[in-house]
Amino acid sequence: MPERAKRLSRTPSGRRAQTSERGRPNAHQRGYDRRWRAARRRFLADWPYCRHCQARGLVIAATVVDHIRPHRGNKALFWQLSNWQPLCKRCHDRKTAEENRGE
Repeated sequence: MPERAKRLSRTPSGRRAQTSERGRPNAHQRGYDRRWRAARRRFLADWPYCRHCQARGLVIAATVVDHIRPHRGNKALFWQLSNWQPLCKRCHDRKTAEENRGE
């Protein structure tokens, strides 16, 4: 039987990696923990449609809570509700790519 591929997010000892290959802290270390998941769930229940798609006249379900202004580790900005917007994955990926190009 062929060998199973190893998960890339694990260290050779089998433990979860603490940082990514680029030295970026993992999601939990960046604040995306149980508290975030609960807040995200409540926010998307209140704001179920993608804001960018709505601006184009489309009704698409939001699946991501985006930080309008990247928080870059600033916890106050991370939790500031006025800095959150509901987006679909496609719009979020596009927005993030544009932000990363401008760095």
